Amino acid sequence: MRIPQRRGRVAALVAVSTAIALTLTGCGSSSDPASSSPAGGSGGAAASGEPVELRFAWWGSDSRHKTTQKVIDAYEAEHPNVTINGEFAEFSGYWDKLATATAAGDAPDIIQMDEKYLRDYAGRGALLDLKTQSDVLSTADFDEKALASGEFDGGLYGLSTGVNAYSILADPEMFKAAGVEMPDDSTWTWDDYKETCLAITAGSPEGTFGCQSYGNEEAGLSQWASQNGQSLYKEDGSLGFTPETLTAWWEEIKARTDAEATPPASFTTEEAGSPVDQSSLATHKAAMGLWWTNQVPSLEAASGRPLVLLRQPSVTGKAADNGMYYKSSMFWSASSQSEHPAEAAAFIDFLANNEEAGKLIGVDRGVQSNTKVRAAVVPTLTPTNAAAVEFVEEIGKDITYTPAAPPIGGGAVQGILQRYTSEVLFDRMSPADATTAFIDEVNGTINQG
Repeated sequence: MRIPQRRGRVAALVAVSTAIALTLTGCGSSSDPASSSPAGGSGGAAASGEPVELRFAWWGSDSRHKTTQKVIDAYEAEHPNVTINGEFAEFSGYWDKLATATAAGDAPDIIQMDEKYLRDYAGRGALLDLKTQSDVLSTADFDEKALASGEFDGGLYGLSTGVNAYSILADPEMFKAAGVEMPDDSTWTWDDYKETCLAITAGSPEGTFGCQSYGNEEAGLSQWASQNGQSLYKEDGSLGFTPETLTAWWEEIKARTDAEATPPASFTTEEAGSPVDQSSLATHKAAMGLWWTNQVPSLEAASGRPLVLLRQPSVTGKAADNGMYYKSSMFWSASSQSEHPAEAAAFIDFLANNEEAGKLIGVDRGVQSNTKVRAAVVPTLTPTNAAAVEFVEEIGKDITYTPAAPPIGGGAVQGILQRYTSEVLFDRMSPADATTAFIDEVNGTINQG
């Protein structure tokens, strides 16, 4: 996902995070049973028939909004006394809105959460420990690693919706039009990637490029670090890569831009704030791009033609060295401020464990972490979605990298990364200078909660 490159965003996020901490001071901890009503197996007021109104916030494309509303409608049909009000937004504005609402004591009851922000919110006491709601929320059928990815300090603050991988997504029709063959993604290197991008640019109409720009997503840096025997973060929350590794990454990105393998800086900056369906891949302005596997359905729908998933290139040309990993696409979380924690958990149980809900959601939020629901869903998927599941399962044999979870404050890092990528692309900073400034700024941001 991409968020706009706005200089004030990081400072605003830090300020709001501080406000969240101050607002929650004196409130019950999210793991404190006294701070939430007991689940009691009854589902609270919802099971007793009393009217309950819940707010549910998520980000995503228009197709996700429509699908999620169908799931809400199905739940309300089974629970006529429960009303669930959806609050959705593009990723770019979602986090500012959520942080502001949480700081004001007005957070949604059910929250679609991202890995980058999970520890931020959980560490500040803003999320409900879902383990306290085990009477209404089951995790028995979940993949153990996916389940563990939502844990923090002994509590479960996010229930994994599914797993995905940061991959190359390619448009075969654009390859064919440019007279370029699809690459062998099990052996290609970054040099091969650049040459392929250049060949497509050369064989395409003016203003069309071989590849989307690269460098606005911290997952890309994480995988690059892994390819160089390092990591984005260490287990203690500190940065896990050397300055030389980050400098080399930006040098590669800048070289592709200068060679016109990818769009110019102005194009890239504008696209960073665009929704998925307006991206250069979706609008046939680029033949390849780096995307999460769960975004394939939305991108293919917007593109209007088949797209193909490819492994990321590597430094060595070996698939086992490409640094790809499984990431929980997102999480279902609940606010510690909710007046109806049991009812919020019961709805999360429906989202995560109900097969009919799973069939509606498909793989839009990742290859489902509930293994029984996944098995029920796969036969119902479109060829595109089934191929995404097959791809995610196929790359598993080569995955050796499991990144450490982002530290408290890590939610701001992607915005910082985007800002310095922009400085490099516009020639306002050299890759080496951007590296020094980035590391200094990030070290002053993370683990400050």
